[in-house]
Amino acid sequence: MLQHTTSCPSLIKLSELPHETPARLVEIRGGRNLTRRLLALGLRQGSVLNVVQRRGQGLVLAAGDGRIAMGFGVAEKLWVCPEPLASGGCAEEANPEPGAAQPERRGEPA
Repeated sequence: MLQHTTSCPSLIKLSELPHETPARLVEIRGGRNLTRRLLALGLRQGSVLNVVQRRGQGLVLAAGDGRIAMGFGVAEKLWVCPEPLASGGCAEEANPEPGAAQPERRGEPA
């Protein structure tokens, strides 16, 4: 089981995250196989994600540029910390990693 201590005051299960609320993945409360599967999908501790759709017993996540569908059972094992939006965009876009390539914008000088 992969765990991480955090100062997040409102740690919740991913299955309880409100629609379109950005959150950071803090804990994966599952075995090695689940952790490996999530890593293969690009989800790891610190990933910023949000729920874009709920269907029956599953949900669709936006994580980076991708979309990931998962069942309710997996979502119950992922603990996230909701993040406030600073400027109306995704928290990951608002705080890019240092040295990360920035997207080219047309009409603006380089």
